[in-house]
Amino acid sequence: MEHLAIMKKSWGLTQKILNGQKKIESRWYSAKYKPWNGIKRGETIYFKDSGEPVKLKAEVCKVIQFADLTPSRIKKILNEYGNDDGLEKEKIHDFLNRFKNKKYCVLIFLKNPKKVRSFKINKTGFGTMSAWITVDSIPKIRVNS
Repeated sequence: MEHLAIMKKSWGLTQKILNGQKKIESRWYSAKYKPWNGIKRGETIYFKDSGEPVKLKAEVCKVIQFADLTPSRIKKILNEYGNDDGLEKEKIHDFLNRFKNKKYCVLIFLKNPKKVRSFKINKTGFGTMSAWITVDSIPKIRVNS
């Protein structure tokens, strides 16, 4: 499978992935949404900032999932993995507040981030607010321009 992760542009995370500062992509949920139980080692994730075309990809080298989260478990995850998730130490508390009511976390360890020739995608059928799309082949949602 191949995946598309749509990132909040204002956070500047795609650049952190590209320069190696962000080695983990984390997804925090109240319910089990993609990519929960739907991503594995060796698969490819394409990344795009919201409102922008796809510009990079990385390979999945490991996945860890956490369920039944509590604020103390969330704090432990953020302290252990936050740096590799591209979070500055002084912002960990902000993210703890943001995620304090989440029940699930997926940590996706990335390797070999690379720029790709930018392309747009068609999210029809995936929901306009979808921040993660899984397909058997990215060309299926690629818009030819």
